[in-house]
Parts: sequence; structure tokens; C-alpha cells
Amino acid sequence: MQRKTLLALTLVFILVLAGCTNGPVDGTPTPEQPSIPDGLSIHYINTGLGTSTLIKEANETILIDSGDWQDDGDHVLDYLRANGIARIDHLVSTHPDSDHIGGQAAVIEYFEEEADGIGAVYDPGVPATTRTYDRYLDAIETYDVQLYQTRAGDELPFAGADVRVLSPPEPYLANEEPNENSIVLQVEHGQAGFLFPGDAAEAGEEYLVNEYGNSMNVSALLAGHHGSNSSSSAALLDATTPAVTVISSPYDSQYGHPHEEVLARLAARAIPTYWTGTHGDIVMHSNGSALTIATQREAPTESARLRKGEPIEPEANEPVKPRTVIALSTGKANSPAGPDSGPETDTGHETLSITEINADAAGDDRENLNDEYVTFEHMGDQPLDLSGWTVADDAGATYTFPDGTMLDPGDELTLHTGRGSDSATDLYWGSTQPVWNNAGDTVIVRDTTGTTVLEEDYS
Repeated sequence: MQRKTLLALTLVFILVLAGCTNGPVDGTPTPEQPSIPDGLSIHYINTGLGTSTLIKEANETILIDSGDWQDDGDHVLDYLRANGIARIDHLVSTHPDSDHIGGQAAVIEYFEEEADGIGAVYDPGVPATTRTYDRYLDAIETYDVQLYQTRAGDELPFAGADVRVLSPPEPYLANEEPNENSIVLQVEHGQAGFLFPGDAAEAGEEYLVNEYGNSMNVSALLAGHHGSNSSSSAALLDATTPAVTVISSPYDSQYGHPHEEVLARLAARAIPTYWTGTHGDIVMHSNGSALTIATQREAPTESARLRKGEPIEPEANEPVKPRTVIALSTGKANSPAGPDSGPETDTGHETLSITEINADAAGDDRENLNDEYVTFEHMGDQPLDLSGWTVADDAGATYTFPDGTMLDPGDELTLHTGRGSDSATDLYWGSTQPVWNNAGDTVIVRDTTGTTVLEEDYS
């Protein structure tokens, strides 16, 4: 894709399309949350109905949308203040729906009046005739914030990562229908890739697949349109092969989000799924080669069991806690094998066994995480490829085997809970807290199709 310079819009042009009125407000702070370590962090904020995502690296920030109009940005502003965000360098309005730009006016007013300002606003240029949209434009005019019309091929100047705009194209899709012409952002940080498709539906996703295909590096996919069946198509999932998916919608969504058809498509591809409705705020930290995923609540991540989690409201002020680490040394964790898959290998469905589970580490478990481990043995007579397979506990904490993890007949492999350097005989989960329950738990191993290969209880 050729690099383009963003085209600055004058506010007068947008005001011709939709007028402005008054009205931004701010929210109130909540208790301070733990700081996120250095590197790129992606914060999927639990806004209830609506969506909002903060991207942070060093001292630079991107805020994509700001939730629903009914709370007028309160949830998002509370979260930003609690995390010490003093400036929004790039404020992205994916499209003019009121559950996406509902807090934009309040965000602009707060950062312009009480913090260090807004660097620029990015808009697809498809207007709406709602009061929410009017107030958003009015805030841009009032505080003289730079506004850019944003189209496919543009890039956001973000020092900590590569941020590309994949859509909307020129000309617009589907007769300028707002959802289909959402700003779609792809963010790349080392081997980690994140896709934010807004509310793009059939036409928008078809454009992404046809234009970019499997060249999109997507470790984490934000499910389009809050998990609606209009989005997250089989074609998009197969083109992007995400290692993990996030759904932003309330537990009791009046629209039934996430729809069962979407959950079925995710389950068929064994894609771990995090839902703001049960996990609360979700934070992914990338060091360029692995993703650490933290959530407010521990809840199922298997799509078929997603609704078994307990609901969590946006007002919950619990800190996020690390739940799992996904190694990205392979790129895409769920890439299907091609027609020529190399030498014959075992499937592992009858040949992988557990020889030892040491859930109770010596001394303090939290200070001796690498003495908490599970040892596997390959009992077959052909090599066993574990690339992309997962190990999970009963609560849903999940580890993904890196690409190239092979066991020859008779080989043993130990998975330690803590951090360390992987070798042919020892792998490291990278967790900052114990995984295996001393009083009893279940070790669950699944292959890349999501089929349970091995399940062993202990007490």
C-alpha cells in the first residue's frame, strides 16, 4: 500500500453536512489501577453498551471511540484518569453511531480544559443527523482541534507502533452506509498485530478480505459490531486467523450481542474469546513477541462457554490481573496447514500423556512459579507437532505452544508457570501468578481445531 498524507478537513466543510450544538461534560475519578509495564498496551474498556479502546506506548496515546451517548463519556474518562492518561494524541471516531462517539464531546472538553489536550481527531467523513454527532463536531470547533478525514492508505504518526488505516476506501462502500465505512485500523508492534474494524459488516469485511487477504497481521481481533452476526464472517476469520478475539458488549445486551452464530464461528476455529460483559476491562500488553492478557474478572474464554461467566458492570473498580500469555514467535497461532504438511506426524489424540503435575511449588508459590509445572510425554512412534496447541486450566487461563514445538517419540516436555528461556525440554508460561490450583484443578490440552486431546483432573 502506498503511503498517503492525511487530508486535513476544515470544520466548516463538516458543519455544512451536520450542524453543531452545545453540551460536553466530564466524569468522576475511580480508584487508581496498577500501572501497565513498558511496551505497547491495548485497553479494551468495559463501557457496557458501546465500545472504546485505548492504545498506549511510552507517552503516546490513541483513543478509538468513547462508548455510548447515555453515559456521555463518564466510563471512559474515569478509566483514562485512573490510568494516568494526561493527553490523547490521536482521537479516532470510527463512524458516527452514538454508541461509538457517545463520549467524544466530553473527552475533548476534559482534555482541552483540564489536561494536556487532544492532538488530532480522525473521522471517516460520513455524517449523521444526531444530537450526539452535532455535539461532537461542536466540541471540535470550540477547542479548534485538528480534524482529519481518514481513508484507506493513511497512516497515523505513532512512534510506538505501525498504525495503518485499512478502510474506508475511495469511493465509499455500500452507498456511504456508516457502519460499512467505519475507520478500520491495523496496529502492528513487532510480531503482534491488532485489528479494530468498528462496525464494518458484510461489505466492509468483504472489502478487507479482497483487498488485503491474509496479509493482515492479526494476533488480536476486536469482533466487529459488538459480536453481531453481521460481522466476524468466516471469510474474515479465515483471512486473519487471530490468536484471540475480544467482544465489547454488555452481558444483557438488548441486541443479543454476541450472537450465537458468531460464537459458533469462533468456537469452530478454537479462538479464545474475551468479553467485556464477563471479563470487564481487558488489557493486552505486547513486548513484540508475546501478548500478556489481563482482565478484571476470571471467566471462560471458550466461545461455547462464554455466557457461563458472571456479568460485570462498567462501574466495577477491580484492578485487572494477568490471566495468560500467548507466544507470538510463530505469527498466527491458528494458521491451517497447507496441502503439503511435511513428514508424517502423530495427531497426539492418543499418544500425548501427562507424567507429572506439580501444582504445589516449594515455599511460597508466588515466589517460586517455575516449581509449579506440568510434564508431558509423547508415547507415539511418529513426531508430534504441538504448534498452536493450547494448555488451559478449569478457570480458562490459557497457554499457546509456540510454533515449531515438536516432540519425538519418548520425549518429555515440562511447562513451567513462570518466566524463563524456552528450550527443547522446558517451556515457560510467563505468568506472574500461580495457574494450577493446589487443592485440585483440570489440565486441558486442545489442538488447533479446538478438539480436546487430553484432559486430566487432579486433587
